[in-house]
Amino acid sequence: MATAPLIETRGIARPSGAPVRPSRWRTARNRDRLLAAATPVALLVVWELLARTGLIDARFFPAPSSIFDQMVTLMKSGELWTHMWASLQRLFLGFWLGLVPGLVLGVLMGLSRPFRAAVSPLVSGTYPIPKSALLPLILLIFGLGEMSKVVMVAIGVFYPVVLNTAAGVMQIQPIYYDVAKNFGAKRMKVFRTVALPGAMPSIMTGVELGAGLGLILIAIAEMVGAQSGLGFMIWNAWQLYSVQTMYVGLLVIAVIGYVMSLLLGWVARIVTPWRTDR
Repeated sequence: MATAPLIETRGIARPSGAPVRPSRWRTARNRDRLLAAATPVALLVVWELLARTGLIDARFFPAPSSIFDQMVTLMKSGELWTHMWASLQRLFLGFWLGLVPGLVLGVLMGLSRPFRAAVSPLVSGTYPIPKSALLPLILLIFGLGEMSKVVMVAIGVFYPVVLNTAAGVMQIQPIYYDVAKNFGAKRMKVFRTVALPGAMPSIMTGVELGAGLGLILIAIAEMVGAQSGLGFMIWNAWQLYSVQTMYVGLLVIAVIGYVMSLLLGWVARIVTPWRTDR
């Protein structure tokens, strides 16, 4: 009995007449994308129906259609762009101001036991302090200018990065350090070729957590000591009882957070290509 010739597809032999089926990974990825898009749409539809039928108080939970109308109005006037740009600038500067020291300090804590013993109590002791409770002190030191908002973001980014980086470096098997030392690698080369790549998954987790916390803190800081930004827009809308504008600010912050998550996930796939959960 004759059989169909075999052809090779990505190292897997299959009959030449057999259809090529999408991999299970690709199917699951498409399903996840569909669910990610359908869930918020379904929530907005339910919210719209509840608001229009009067099952929820539209004074406090206005229909999404009215919120989007207000968003379009703010976009046309330029007010939304002004506040969003101010927040993004502060978030960007504070992100790097907290990321670089956190990364360096975390690697040093992971590599050096004496350094970790000296610094770990300070980091562990100050980490549980609510970051929003530091705002009065930050305003006292840096004033009401831009620096106080940037420092608040930096504080939010610093702690998740330093803790996750130190944990990631300490989880690297000692044999890798031994191999590097046997080949005569200096401390800086060990840092670049062993510690940093080995801890990169934990580092990216800390970066994602820090970026989210930084976004939360910039909104809080802008509510108290700013005349621009999304936090200021939300607080000013509360004072004027403009509920739709409040929701616009919250929605824009949520969109920024989601875009940041996608961007950092893309970066994580580049710097950690061996991970299969991305």
